[in-house]
Amino acid sequence: MSPIEIEPGRLFVGGQWREAADGARTEVLDPSRGAVVTTVAEAGATDVDAAVRAAREAFDGGAWSGLSGRERGRILHRVAELIRENADELAQLESLDVGKPISLCHAVDVTNAANDYEYFAALAHSLDGAVRNTPMNALAYTKREPLGVVAAITPFNFPLILAGSKIGPALAAGNTVVHKPADETPLSALYMAALLQRAGVPDGVVNVVTGTGPVAGEALLRHHGVDKVAFTGSTAIGRHVAATAGEALKPVTMELGGNAANIVFEDADLEKAVGAIIKAFVFNTGQFCMGGPRLLVARSVHSTLLGILADAVPGVPVGDPRDPGTVVGPMAGEKHLKKVEEYVDLARKEGGRIVCGGARLDLDGGFYYQPTVIADLSNDSRVVQEEIFGPVLTVQPFDTEDEAVALANSTPYGLASGVQTTNLARAHRVADRLQAGIVWINDWAMLDPAVPFGGVKDSGYGREYGPEALDAYTKVKSVVVSLD
Repeated sequence: MSPIEIEPGRLFVGGQWREAADGARTEVLDPSRGAVVTTVAEAGATDVDAAVRAAREAFDGGAWSGLSGRERGRILHRVAELIRENADELAQLESLDVGKPISLCHAVDVTNAANDYEYFAALAHSLDGAVRNTPMNALAYTKREPLGVVAAITPFNFPLILAGSKIGPALAAGNTVVHKPADETPLSALYMAALLQRAGVPDGVVNVVTGTGPVAGEALLRHHGVDKVAFTGSTAIGRHVAATAGEALKPVTMELGGNAANIVFEDADLEKAVGAIIKAFVFNTGQFCMGGPRLLVARSVHSTLLGILADAVPGVPVGDPRDPGTVVGPMAGEKHLKKVEEYVDLARKEGGRIVCGGARLDLDGGFYYQPTVIADLSNDSRVVQEEIFGPVLTVQPFDTEDEAVALANSTPYGLASGVQTTNLARAHRVADRLQAGIVWINDWAMLDPAVPFGGVKDSGYGREYGPEALDAYTKVKSVVVSLD
């Protein structure tokens, strides 16, 4: 089979590769070296309009929604197969674009992207309604129908996975899509456009417009031809997205920021807990909305655990993402690196003690920062309360279960949380009280397309993954037939 081919940095609209209407282009950097690797088209409002029109024509013409769920599922299964067949190319693109370790790209990003499409392919078969029992002399039943054109706006940290978590259920339900990837990390989105076409997705059903949020993203958000917005990004931008979509009464799902607490009780298996703790805050260089940057530790084991972390964290391999032994790569860009530096400097001013790390690393001109552990901060510290989005862990002691829960719930966020304990009753009891969309017990980041995730409070609303995801991409129509 011939390789998947994409036109160099062009937009994908209506099944065709095209330059931006004004010819504008933007640079894409390799975060491990800070060097330009390519340029891509920078879409403007005219390009977004063309993409939405292509998606609308495909939807209204029934090119995709007119297919049976089984046929859509068959094509989505083929997408999953092609992702696995082209795993090396996708992993290399994601590693180059985001700075992720190549081993992580293979094991997590590419694997999960294939699993996403495979899972939603199966759900495409099961989109059905229900007959309702009523006292009327009538047959009453419901149907689930696609919404129409979906705007999928995705972030820089997991481009491949978070695109699949939106495009997969949108297509399974029969919608068409205009995808706007993050301007820093557009490469896998363009590759996937070609791959989806190869799998048999009709022209116009999936369109990709690369460009900036203020221009391309805003034009897509405000376009009258868009029926639903699926957004992952910061809470600040999420508020704007929700307000803007609300003006047109468009449904929105939003997975926003996070600042999860990982609670370690005195009865935890510390050897296992340390693995979960480190994974929770260095995974994807800390650029993970569901990461665990706040560690809450029972006072009786607080100093012991700090000592273990002081010894273990500096040994986590940081370096070139192309090295299979690398665990932590660079930050995705200079602005993200500076943000982490500013928070660590603030921690020092607020009286925090740097247990380990606390500085950037000078490696090949890339955007690297040492995994950092900070103790002795008060709970009202900005470093504790705000989302840092980097490889930084704050550690706080607690005395009682009630105090642990109160501290865990004390930030505006509620995306994820964790509990490390060997007491099964406590695990369930505390999980019930945590204000989070997902709670992990005795590990971290256990994710599967069958398990829904999403936020509460400032972490957003709506759920991705699981059969619940399809609720966000369908509308229910009731039909009542008189039997008189």
